[in-house]
Amino acid sequence: MDYTIDSNMQFPLVEINLAGGQNVYIQQGSMVYHSPTVTLNTRLNGRGNGLGKFVGAIGRSITSDEAMFITEAVANQGPGVLAIAPNVPGQVISLDLGVRQYRLNDGAFLAMDGSAQYHMERQSVGRALFGGQGGFYIMTTEGYGTLLANAFGSIRRIDLNQQTITIDNAHVVAWSTSLDYNIHLENGFWQSIGTGEGVVNTFTGTGEIYVQSLNIAQFSGQLKRYLVTS
Repeated sequence: MDYTIDSNMQFPLVEINLAGGQNVYIQQGSMVYHSPTVTLNTRLNGRGNGLGKFVGAIGRSITSDEAMFITEAVANQGPGVLAIAPNVPGQVISLDLGVRQYRLNDGAFLAMDGSAQYHMERQSVGRALFGGQGGFYIMTTEGYGTLLANAFGSIRRIDLNQQTITIDNAHVVAWSTSLDYNIHLENGFWQSIGTGEGVVNTFTGTGEIYVQSLNIAQFSGQLKRYLVTS
């Protein structure tokens, strides 16, 4: 993917240069502008064909926070430019897919070039109920290409080398598929309530984890005090 991230902007905007016939998949509602040669198409967020693909997309939208549709941008009338931005204020990073593949928490996906792919991986009931993000399905990448991920706040990379670390699950953006992960309560139900640290994700093995500095659930809780309701 030929792209630039404007480092002079406090909240980044990504400009993608598309060759003729090239396509990328982007987060719904992330388009800022595009040239006349670029066309936006709505695609079902799933694999397969026909009714099975449609039913699968509906099922994931019900059992998780994943959207039923995804947007495909195609430069089908010659080279073009497409600009996108995240739905929340925060940093954007690029991940090279190939030797390493990643799992993404809900809301982290921004864009992926057409040479790469992803599938919605079914999680265990325990992971789904505790996770709070991702639900019964979690996005897992495959193939070769570029993935753009976004976060709420700044992003830090954590490298593990046959190590273990526990992270608040709401701060997890993406992690290597080579890592084992276990979503659980930090220290039992009542202790979790007392400390305010509820659902966490414990990673073990060798790979990368990307965490965001802000917690959107905690932030929305702070805003509720200032919102007038009926």
